[in-house]
Amino acid sequence: MTDALIRCPWPGVKDQIYIDYHDTEWGVPEYDARALWEKLVLDGFQAGLSWITILKKREAFREAFDGFDPEKVARYGDVDRARLMANAGIVRSNAKIDMAINGARLWLEMREKGEDFSAFLWGFVGGAPIQNHWDSISGVPVKTPEAEAMAKALKAKGFKFTGPVIVYAFMQATGMVNDHLTTCFRHEECRHPAHGQKA
Repeated sequence: MTDALIRCPWPGVKDQIYIDYHDTEWGVPEYDARALWEKLVLDGFQAGLSWITILKKREAFREAFDGFDPEKVARYGDVDRARLMANAGIVRSNAKIDMAINGARLWLEMREKGEDFSAFLWGFVGGAPIQNHWDSISGVPVKTPEAEAMAKALKAKGFKFTGPVIVYAFMQATGMVNDHLTTCFRHEECRHPAHGQKA
């Protein structure tokens, strides 16, 4: 049986994990502060790589980083760094591992100051998804003024691997912007989050 659904072209047709990610996660508004931090960390690990590489390793990342629990990751020391660098299931980079550990500490600092990570991030789009209407992949930007503002604010707080291009990919993935093409079956579903929730 042929899949007749029209999708954005970027998942291709070869990797079912990528197709499922497009169909159930990408562009769905995410408001959970911990889940947002996890996605930001994974996007940081993606720097210089393809998202499909990270997606295929995501479960290994979750296991290696204690489910991306900021309280646990923030306590990581040299033994944990060595453990992570020896883990072939994830991307082994000292700079990126330090980025994750430091990010967990910053996440906790924000919470202790009464600053919710989710509210902070969603504030850059006014608390609700920006609904774009692209009819071609060539029209989708790699960064926007909102992404540049978010990247600058994250950098000011001490977060790493959060340049505007990475941040915009993060915004697309977490539904802060709806960048499904208008021809894609998910565009309309993600305009109405009740119908676009993750499976």
